[in-house]
Amino acid sequence: MKPRAAPPRSARLRPRRSSCPISYALDILGDRWTLLIVRDLVFSGKRMFGQFLQSDEHIATNILTDRLGRLVCAGVLQRDATPASAGRSGYRLTERGLGLVPLLLDLVVWGARNDPHTGAPPEFVARAETHREEVLAEIMAGLSGTGDPVRPAAGPASPPPPTPSPRGRRRR
Repeated sequence: MKPRAAPPRSARLRPRRSSCPISYALDILGDRWTLLIVRDLVFSGKRMFGQFLQSDEHIATNILTDRLGRLVCAGVLQRDATPASAGRSGYRLTERGLGLVPLLLDLVVWGARNDPHTGAPPEFVARAETHREEVLAEIMAGLSGTGDPVRPAAGPASPPPPTPSPRGRRRR
């Protein structure tokens, strides 16, 4: 058995800035790509590198490699050999990663409530708001293989307007 190589330097966790739990969570999850990768695992059943590349957000391969490495280093994801793809690894959520499912569900509800161009089915959002624990149990059962996968996110009904840049206008 070949020893695993250390993750790329960029994928390693950085020193903590403080003992604040929100700061800790943001050190692991606080960029625009990381939670989308976890979303794809939870709601789209994606496990392979190539599957993540097919998401609507079009993550670059170098960023995907980095974020997957960080999530593995943080204990959120685990690499698994997949029998269907000899020599390739897939990813799955660890117990720590499964702890993010309630947060993702809350983000779906918040985003759907506040985005007039949401692609989330209104029936799913309404159920998630009124029967949160039941929906969470269904999602967890789907992830554990004891139930059907939950797939709430459909494509947007119409093209969304551009998102304002957080950096303001570019100079010419």
